[in-house]
Amino acid sequence: VQLQASGGGLVQAGDSLRLSCAASGGTFSRFALGWFRQAPGKEREFVGSISRSGGSTDYADSVKGRFTISRDNAKNTVYLQMNSLKPEDTAVYYCAASFTILTVTLVRKYDYWGQGTQVTVSS
Repeated sequence: VQLQASGGGLVQAGDSLRLSCAASGGTFSRFALGWFRQAPGKEREFVGSISRSGGSTDYADSVKGRFTISRDNAKNTVYLQMNSLKPEDTAVYYCAASFTILTVTLVRKYDYWGQGTQVTVSS
């Protein structure tokens, strides 16, 4: 499975962005999907996850209420809608796929990773 993330950019605090991650080379609907981020000098951290069916989602406390993860199995794409962005959201954002049914929060549980897209939020 190949994952291609896009949609990052430079925005101001309070703005919104929508990240997309297109998948190819596998059966998209068989994977739970997730978004992670990594800021300079920090470890990769969980942002959000969506189950195989799309019926369940999970979020890090730091983004809960501001970010929404969704998927379109017909388009083989997962999205991350980010609202009310803060400077501390600045990071490289990665999408990932896990061959499981339910949401997954652990980095080591993911089987495939995209290349990352930079999100920079200025104050």
